[in-house]
Amino acid sequence: MIKRLLTGASILSILVIILVACKKDTSSTSSGTSSASITALNCSSATVSGTITAGTAFSGTVSVPYTGGNGAAYSAGSGISSTGITGLTATLSAGTLASGAGSISYSISGTASGAGTASFALSFGGQTCTLSVTVSSSTTTSSCDALSGVSQIVCLAEAFKATLSSSQLSAVQLDYTFSNIKTWSNLPAAMSARLGISTGSMSTAQLTAFKALVKAMSGQSTANEGWDEVQQLWYADDYLYSVGGGSSYGSGNYYIAFFGTPSTTGKFEIMMTGHHKTVANTYSAGSLVAATPHFAAVEPLSFTWNGATYAPINQEKDAFVAILASLSSSELSTAKSSSTYTDLILAPGKDWQFPTTYTGLQVGTLSSDKKTLVLNAIKTYVNDISDAEAATILALYTSELDNTYVTYSGTTAMSTKNDYIRIDGPHVWIEFSVQGGIILSGVHYHSIWRDRVSDYAGTK
Repeated sequence: MIKRLLTGASILSILVIILVACKKDTSSTSSGTSSASITALNCSSATVSGTITAGTAFSGTVSVPYTGGNGAAYSAGSGISSTGITGLTATLSAGTLASGAGSISYSISGTASGAGTASFALSFGGQTCTLSVTVSSSTTTSSCDALSGVSQIVCLAEAFKATLSSSQLSAVQLDYTFSNIKTWSNLPAAMSARLGISTGSMSTAQLTAFKALVKAMSGQSTANEGWDEVQQLWYADDYLYSVGGGSSYGSGNYYIAFFGTPSTTGKFEIMMTGHHKTVANTYSAGSLVAATPHFAAVEPLSFTWNGATYAPINQEKDAFVAILASLSSSELSTAKSSSTYTDLILAPGKDWQFPTTYTGLQVGTLSSDKKTLVLNAIKTYVNDISDAEAATILALYTSELDNTYVTYSGTTAMSTKNDYIRIDGPHVWIEFSVQGGIILSGVHYHSIWRDRVSDYAGTK
């Protein structure tokens, strides 16, 4: 009897053990996210509701795609503070994963410390990624539209600066020294380093602000000059990249830098520079005091890009050809140099090396219609800068036209390698050189506008 009872008790104990062992363990799901798993978290494809503006309180959501979800539920997470641009917090919202692809949602709130990129280190379901969101400037380019002249330039410069991170701003805002302002070249940036930050490193908001600034610095009333020309030369570099020129070419390899702090009272230069275009405008006490050196070149001479055909330097070349075609044989003989020019005399790195004497044909000896042709050629350079400033500079060059000289070498067609022409006056200095192709066969153009007196605003 006792033996039987013991046996029954033993059996009961075994049953209890089995029941305990078979009880479902729910502790693994109590924390919400511990059982949720995914195979990839794609921060680069995240979408943000609304626009985050520096200095303005924000409350919105961001949706982050994932793949490989296991269908598990997950609870809300803890707040993740932003880095780079601080002041924002991202918090995971509770939800249930899809079995496969889907997205998780984070609420974002707070007040961004500045414009630029706010980053969040996300970790979910065994995967991590860095979420980057753009914080817009409280000063937008549209708020500068009502301004004009240097006031608008300063406003647009500040709007661009407001989009930059602290490290980008340190790279862009530099001292006004001759060592800095002479740092440009006709070579791609990979072959001759530039100062500032590259267009290829900019966010969409930064690139928009950058373009608005360069556009305001450029002429906008003459087709294929100024802003039109800048864009077309960017396209030309993209074309060179597309035909195998290599990663050194392309519109993403242009740079911008500020030398001195943009203001309506102080002195500063804004330089946009890359392979075949350099714009270097110097401002002082609320006025443009120098628009040179200003470099433009192109390869190929014409090309098709995005369905349109461009020839950005043809107006300059055609204007020079028109001058030479108008001259008599004796005038051509006086204008022609016995020297062969394989490049520009005052190419990049040849600063302040103007010849001490004038050579060639003096414009003051020409008839009025021929003088007009010389002035037309000068306009194709001066019209590259903002319209009001261009008019002021053109008036100066016009007043000095009689004491300006034209010199050429090679053929009058300006289409053969080593063809060359120069306009040289008390202030104006313009050179046009036909050179051999680098990436493509044939020839390409190099050209520069300098000023004997106000190059770099006289800084040496």
